[in-house]
Amino acid sequence: MRLGRLSALSQEQIVLGMAVVLFAVFALSIDGFLTAGNILSVIQNVSVLGILGAGMAMSIIGRGIDLSVVSVMAYSVAWTLSAFNQDVNLYLALLMGFGFALAVGLINGILIAYIEIPAIFATLASGTAVAGFGQYFLVDTDVVFVSDAVGRLMSIGSGRTLGVPNSVISLAIVAGVLYWILHRTVFGRYLFAMGDNTRAARVAGIPVRPMMVAQYLLTATIAFIAGLVTAMAVESMNTRVVNSTLVYDVILIAVIGGISLSGGRGSVRNVLIGTVMIGVLLNGMTMMNMPYTAQNIVKGAILLVAIIADSFFNPRDEQTSQQGDI
Repeated sequence: MRLGRLSALSQEQIVLGMAVVLFAVFALSIDGFLTAGNILSVIQNVSVLGILGAGMAMSIIGRGIDLSVVSVMAYSVAWTLSAFNQDVNLYLALLMGFGFALAVGLINGILIAYIEIPAIFATLASGTAVAGFGQYFLVDTDVVFVSDAVGRLMSIGSGRTLGVPNSVISLAIVAGVLYWILHRTVFGRYLFAMGDNTRAARVAGIPVRPMMVAQYLLTATIAFIAGLVTAMAVESMNTRVVNSTLVYDVILIAVIGGISLSGGRGSVRNVLIGTVMIGVLLNGMTMMNMPYTAQNIVKGAILLVAIIADSFFNPRDEQTSQQGDI
């Protein structure tokens, strides 16, 4: 365990060093990169990625993965906005959308914990099903706009507090709550134990199956929060984001930051480091006018390198290499 922690720490240092080098290169080569406005924009633009990355990190730490987070984020919030635009009470609309997100999380948890479908397949299928169900039954348009009547709710994505964008503050709050859950609660200790060695966790009396369900309920909750922040920041929810590479960006943030794909290792710090790294990279490539397809090639290559690095820093043993872990 101690070796694993040292390895994870080394990976953090490498990624943080890469972020510093990238930042220096972009600052020297791109006009306007090293300005207070652009730096704040970097953080603001990746705040939603960071929030989603926090949810993904929780899934991976518990030896799982959730490929449905983007579908849950998009359609739970799109349905909320659509219902509100059709004169449903705001609080009821929020409850409906949140309830939908929790229902998907519950289904994911049951499929993985009790039916024992590998998480990667269960959540891939549920994400596809959510997109189809949402498009057919919940919303009849690709883009659902935010009405001014939402009032103060708009401020969680578009407002500022003491000059700091509220989307960044939302990321800080989610990160703080997740840190508390992981490191200050029984649930967090159980999650690490379950991710480190599921069989040993069962023998120790940890309720592994209910823990798995709770794990995906929390991930769905974080996805709903990320959707609200997104919608209030851009004043709409575009459900076509489901067909984008966003879910891979979220996985990239978690893995490149040092969350071990073998489970049982990682922290909020890993997510924040990965978010900073990808934020600097995306901003730099955008300011260089790099085509979107070329950006995907770069991100795909980095994800592959991150997965290889994870296998080096956190080698899978006989227990973690069993079929169905992820």
